[in-house]
Amino acid sequence: MSDLLELAVGIAREAGEMLLAERPARPRAVQTKSSATDVVTALDRASEELIRARVKAARPGDAILGEEGGETGAGRVRWIVDPIDGTVNFMYGLPDWAVSIAVEVDGEIVAGVVNAVPRGELFAAAKGDGAELLRPGLPSERLACNTGVPLSLALIATGFGYQTGRRAVQAEVLAHVLPRVRDIRRAGACSLDLCSVAAGRVDGFYERGPQYWDYAAGGLVAAEAGATIGGLRGRPYNSDLTLCAAPGLFEELHDLLLPLDPERDA
Repeated sequence: MSDLLELAVGIAREAGEMLLAERPARPRAVQTKSSATDVVTALDRASEELIRARVKAARPGDAILGEEGGETGAGRVRWIVDPIDGTVNFMYGLPDWAVSIAVEVDGEIVAGVVNAVPRGELFAAAKGDGAELLRPGLPSERLACNTGVPLSLALIATGFGYQTGRRAVQAEVLAHVLPRVRDIRRAGACSLDLCSVAAGRVDGFYERGPQYWDYAAGGLVAAEAGATIGGLRGRPYNSDLTLCAAPGLFEELHDLLLPLDPERDA
């Protein structure tokens, strides 16, 4: 485990433990962000503040980009932080939420950690060293995505945006995708969807609208588990569309989505 990854793992674990300890039965949303359904809780901010403090204490010269606090600092190393990915799940007591931390060096993601706190699972990856699943009391598990699955038998994860018009388009796209795959899953946290591809719990994933902090760490975990991750028409994965699956299935899913124009607005 690289020094950066080891530090990220420790910080993600500490933030997760704090969130479990402090989470009330149903946290109150303190404000909304892009829409009335896009909420942020006081614990989102507390988690990010903890992560920022630990990074600054260990590496004061690094930059940090966080969902709640924006970008601070400058330097070759930048930390990409989602303090709670799946905030709505967190509010409602559902188990699919995570602390997500990625680390860039000179603009390239070299380490990624997704701490699926309620499930007691931590996904970790270092560039070129593969991805693994860590669980208390169990040996680490090397991750490898499912291969050789045709589109018609593929279990596909997806997610939905917060804006009404975007949701309408996503529903139209989904209506075309659903009859052509095994089934659809919607967990509500992009980082965990990508880790589910890495762990073989789903075969593929696509979503319009996730932000960089949503997919930075999970994207590295999936890629190091053998998945292809990208956007449409050969572009890198991005907020317009992030698509992830094993080679072969990636191309089939891409070609299914392309004529549906999933990046359009209503």
